Amino acid sequence: MSALPDDLATVKDDMVAFVEGHGIRRFPGYVDHEEVQTVVWKPSDDAESWKDFVELAKAAGTPFITMDSWQLEREELEEMIQRLGNAEFTSNDDLEDARWLRTYLGKTGFLQLGFAFQGVMMLYEASTEWYDHYQHLIEVAEDFGGIAIDESGTDDE
Repeated sequence: MSALPDDLATVKDDMVAFVEGHGIRRFPGYVDHEEVQTVVWKPSDDAESWKDFVELAKAAGTPFITMDSWQLEREELEEMIQRLGNAEFTSNDDLEDARWLRTYLGKTGFLQLGFAFQGVMMLYEASTEWYDHYQHLIEVAEDFGGIAIDESGTDDE
């Protein structure tokens, strides 16, 4: 995949204009891969392959496209940094990486477009490298920050 900018806000604005320019309505919503059957668009090397996705949606006769975006908010990042700092098994590198993400506060890191076709959600997703790194750190914080240790020493079975 071609390199995307560090802030996808301009791409999002272009998507809104392009979708509306094709006479397709936008439905604000995120499609969860685990909840519905999906097919994810395999982008070409062209950073604007999302336009092909929108044109395919129009050709399929879809009346609307789902659209979601995510931007890094201070509260979310600070909460993750705190969880990583309190976790017993996280590394200092992970904590430093999380602090480094402050550079991207307020920037859009993820975009998703989708449309339903014959019972399947067709999806286009784009994310920045820092967003992917953020997601990795969230998983680390959840894995190591949420370990419950049973101190009773007894086994109920």
